[in-house]
Amino acid sequence: MKIRFIVILTSFWFLAYADEVYDPSVDAMAEITRAVTIAKKSNKHVFVKVGGNWCGWCKLYDKFSSADEDISLIMIDEYITVLANWSPENRNLEAMNYLGTPQRFGYPVFIILDGNGNVLHTQDTALLEEGRGYNKNHVLRFLKVWTYSAVNAKIKE
Repeated sequence: MKIRFIVILTSFWFLAYADEVYDPSVDAMAEITRAVTIAKKSNKHVFVKVGGNWCGWCKLYDKFSSADEDISLIMIDEYITVLANWSPENRNLEAMNYLGTPQRFGYPVFIILDGNGNVLHTQDTALLEEGRGYNKNHVLRFLKVWTYSAVNAKIKE
């Protein structure tokens, strides 16, 4: 029993600390402001991913989304991405308040902003999970329904 616990604990530690995804020194509010300016000029939305290097699910999503060509393409084509660190080193309180305290949903949490900086949607990523990972179809559907063109589509008669 002790060996099993040590293996599980070691596996979790490796997943949580293997690679640094977030930079705790970054001012998330400044990054969001910059991204909103770019999004407005390019008819894209801003995709904010809130999490931290301590978060195993955050790192798992990073690897999952980076390794998948379909997800990578939609992210490049449709979104300006911001990684907003939330950790004891930097909780980015100004950004969290601006985003509507999204950390209440757990980590990671995704927020979609328009080119004016308005919060369009906050996504609880537990709804995108499947088993011990993420469901590609759920993630793609989420990303597709919050693109600039999807949100600004006009109904034709």
